Amino acid sequence: MRPILMKGHERPLTFLKYNRDGDLLFSCAKDHTPTVWFADNGERLGTYRGHNGAVWSCDVSRDSMRLITGSADQTVKLWNVQTGAQLYTFNFGSPARSVDFSVGDKLAVITTDPFMELTSAIHVKRIARDPTEQTEESELVIKGPQGRINRAVWGPLNRTIVSAGEDAVIRIWDSETGKLLREADKESGHKKTITSLTKSADGSHFLTGSLDKSAKLWDARTLTLIKTYVTERPVNAVAMSPLLDHVVLGGGQDASAVTTTDHRAGKFEAKFFDKILQEEIGGVKGHFGPINALAFNPDGKSHFYKSLSFELVVSRAVVRMVMFDYTILTRITSTSKYKYGAAYRYSLFQQDDWTTSPYRVFKARKGEVIKYLSA
Repeated sequence: MRPILMKGHERPLTFLKYNRDGDLLFSCAKDHTPTVWFADNGERLGTYRGHNGAVWSCDVSRDSMRLITGSADQTVKLWNVQTGAQLYTFNFGSPARSVDFSVGDKLAVITTDPFMELTSAIHVKRIARDPTEQTEESELVIKGPQGRINRAVWGPLNRTIVSAGEDAVIRIWDSETGKLLREADKESGHKKTITSLTKSADGSHFLTGSLDKSAKLWDARTLTLIKTYVTERPVNAVAMSPLLDHVVLGGGQDASAVTTTDHRAGKFEAKFFDKILQEEIGGVKGHFGPINALAFNPDGKSHFYKSLSFELVVSRAVVRMVMFDYTILTRITSTSKYKYGAAYRYSLFQQDDWTTSPYRVFKARKGEVIKYLSA
C-alpha cells in the first residue's frame, strides 16, 4: 500500500486527532474549517463551518458523537460529529489554544492565550449531555504560568491537569482546587518552549517535544523524568505507538525559512526512536516543510503526520498516511540478532507495488541495510 496523500485544507494544518475506534481522523487548520476524514482511504467526509479564525486544536468524545474545537477567534465550539451542526459556543476574551475532553466526556479543559491585559489561563468547563442545558460558566479557572500554554491535558482519573508551554515548565494541577501540585525540575526539564504533549494509551505517562531539539518521557503522577530522546532539529510534534515501544518525533526549521532552504537541510523527516533504549531506529522522508503534528491510529498500524508543503510559492496543507507491517516488525525486533533493527516496506520510500516490494532491515545505529527479505 502506498502512502495516502490527503488534500483539502487551504492553509497550513495545526492539529490532528483520531477518534477512539480509529476509523475517523479530524484535522484542524488555519483556514477556519475543521475537517473529518475516513481514516482507511483518506476520503473527506465533511467540514465544520462556523469559526472565524485559525483552529488550533480539537478533541472528539469517546462515542464519536461530539467534537470540540478551540480557535483564534476567541471561541470554543461543540459540534455534532455526524451532522456538523454547532451545539454550543464558549466565548473567551482571548484566543483558545488547546482543548481536551476528560475521561467520561463530562468535562473539558481549555487553555487561552495571553491577550491585551489578559494572562494565559486554564479553564475547566462542564459538558452537559443535553446541549440545551449547556452553560458558559467555568468550573475552574487557573492562572499563573507565564507566556502561552501550548497544551493542557487531563491526568489519571481526571484528578489532575498537566500543562506545558512557552516557559518550558511542565506543571501538574489539582483539577478540583486549581492548586499547583508539581513542577518539572529545571535541570532535567526542557530548556526552550514546549511545543507538544501527548499521553500514552493508558494515561500512565506522557511525552513532550520542545524547540530545544529533544523529547522527554514523564511519569504522569510523579512528574519523574523517565527517558530523553535527542535529535538534531527543533521538535514540533511527538507521538507514541500504542502497539510497540516506539516514539515518533517530527519537526524541522522554522516555516519562514523553508522556501529558501534545501529540504534536506531543513531536516523534515519523521524520526522513530526505541522508547526504552532511546536510540533512533528509522525515519520517513518526503516532506518539503516542517512537520507540525503527528497522530498514531489507536490500532498502532498506521500514523498520520502533517506538514506544510510549498508548491508554486503557494502554501498548501498536506496530510500523509503511512501504513506499517507490524507483523514482520515485531518478529525481527524480538530476535536477538536484529534486536535493534526495524523493518519497513521499500514502497514507503519508492512508489512500488506494496505486494511485490521487498523488506529492508536497518541497523538502528547506522541506518545501513543488513538484510533483504522477500515479500
